[in-house]
This record gives sequence, structure tokens and C-alpha cells, in this order.
Amino acid sequence: MDTLVLLTLTGLGLGALYFLIASGLALIFGLMDVLNFAHGAFLTVSVYTAWRTAETVGGMPGLLLAAVVGTLTGLLLAAVVELVLIRRLYGRVKEQILVTVGLSLAVPALVQTVWGADARPFPVPDALAGTVGVMGARVPVNRFLLIAVALLVLAGIHLFLSRTRYGLIVRAGVEDRAMVTALGIDVTRAFTLVFALGGALAGLAGVLGGLYFGSLSPHQGTSMLVFAFVVVIIGGLVSITSVALSALTVGLVQQYANYYAGGCGDLAVVVLLAAVVLSRPAAGTGSPLTRLRRALTAPRTRSAGGTA
Repeated sequence: MDTLVLLTLTGLGLGALYFLIASGLALIFGLMDVLNFAHGAFLTVSVYTAWRTAETVGGMPGLLLAAVVGTLTGLLLAAVVELVLIRRLYGRVKEQILVTVGLSLAVPALVQTVWGADARPFPVPDALAGTVGVMGARVPVNRFLLIAVALLVLAGIHLFLSRTRYGLIVRAGVEDRAMVTALGIDVTRAFTLVFALGGALAGLAGVLGGLYFGSLSPHQGTSMLVFAFVVVIIGGLVSITSVALSALTVGLVQQYANYYAGGCGDLAVVVLLAAVVLSRPAAGTGSPLTRLRRALTAPRTRSAGGTA
């Protein structure tokens, strides 16, 4: 029982981390229709600036300041990328992919040149380095921190999209940008805000990822971005809540499979992704079960000999 509790809470913590990465990706892709492969690069730069800050200050104040610095780093980097590159490429999907993929390759290489290719330990305060007993299991404290931050981010995104002026402008601009612009509303400014918000979430996820894994490396953002894309694809872009549920499912499946299936967590996630994609109905068609039922109940045509 204690093993199951530990795996469940660890999976929820990992799912919370995946949600923090995927939420920014889903905002940018879902609201702006920009497939941002540079999202992992924002995370990488942010976690390194946070690491330097946490090492310099130390302790819990160092971690809090590192979270602020990492979040601001992701926000500023994303805003600059949107203003300089992405703003000129709205509606040009191929060019967007080429530019963001180029950034995803160039930025980790630059980080590796500055700080080296070896993984570095992330400073964890004593208050978050221990464990707490839950139903006989010793669960790391930082798992609960990740879950709490993810819940706050989920609530904040909901409020941003439904209660703020810029959230409503972005949602309307995606549906009909020309009409919103004709009303005298600057949609491009709202798009920059959303892109910067996505970068800030990537920066925050980078800091908490360093706390979760206890280390950081130049390609950490790229590897975590793969799971963020999996979460977004499985959850779809119906709502941010579906992305959150998808992230929790991926985290739990990965943890359970790593323990019970001999370290096959990544493979289990790929199988889950394939199952969801294959079972998802295409546009204008029903689900596979509906199509099968329709095929079985359809009237049979008579052959040329008159037999059924």
C-alpha cells in the first residue's frame, strides 16, 4: 500500500510539472495557432538563470528569488522572440516551425557553450529536501509544492481567459482577427502578452523541474518538451482543464509503468498517445465504435445473382 501511495503522489507531482510546461504551450498553440518548438529553449535558459540565482543567495530566499528570476527570464525571452520573429510569421505555419525548431537547437547549444554539457545539481532548500509520511509512505515534500503551484496556475489561466479584457480579446481575435482589429482593438499586443505568458510558465516550470529532478542540463528543456507535446495532443485544445487531466494521466501512467513494467514508462506513454490518437474520431466521422456499429447494422446489398 505504501508503494502505491508513493507512486501515486510522485506521479501527480510529475503530472503537475508536465502541466506547467504544457499549459504555456497550449495557450500559445490554442489561442494563437503557433506551434512553438522553442518552448523548451525558454525553459532551459530560465532554469540556468534560476540556478545561478539560487546558488548565489542560498536557502529558501534563494529559491523564491530564483523562481521570480526564472519566470521573468522566460517571459522576457518569449516576448523578444514574438516581437522580433513570430510577429512577422502569423499565418505562415512552415516558417514558424522552421524558426522555432532552429531556436530549439541553437539555444541549448549556446547554453552548453557557456555552462558546459555536464548536469549540475540544483540547490534545494532544507525545508523542501525532506519527506513527509502519508499512509506509511515517505513522500518528498517538493511533490506537494508542485501540485499546489499547478492548481494555482490552472485557476489563474481560467481567470485570465474568462475574466480579463486581454483574455477575451485574444479569444475573439483568434476567431475573427479582422473584425476585432476593425473595432479599434490592438490584437497584436494581446498576442504578445499571451506569448510572454507562455514563456513565463515555461520559466516557472524550469525552476520547479530543477527542484523535482534535483539537477539541470542544457537539453533538459528539449526532453521535457516532448512530454508537453504528448500532453497537449492527448488533452486536445478543448479547455485548459483537459490539458491538466491529460498531464496527470501521463504522469501517473509513466510512474506506474516504470515500477510495475520494468522501467517502460516512456513506452507506456507512447502507447497511450497512440491509443488516444487512433481512437479519436476524425472530422465529420464518428468514433471507431460508432463506425463499427454502423457497418454491422447497415443493410447488405444484393449480388448480381439475387442472393444476399
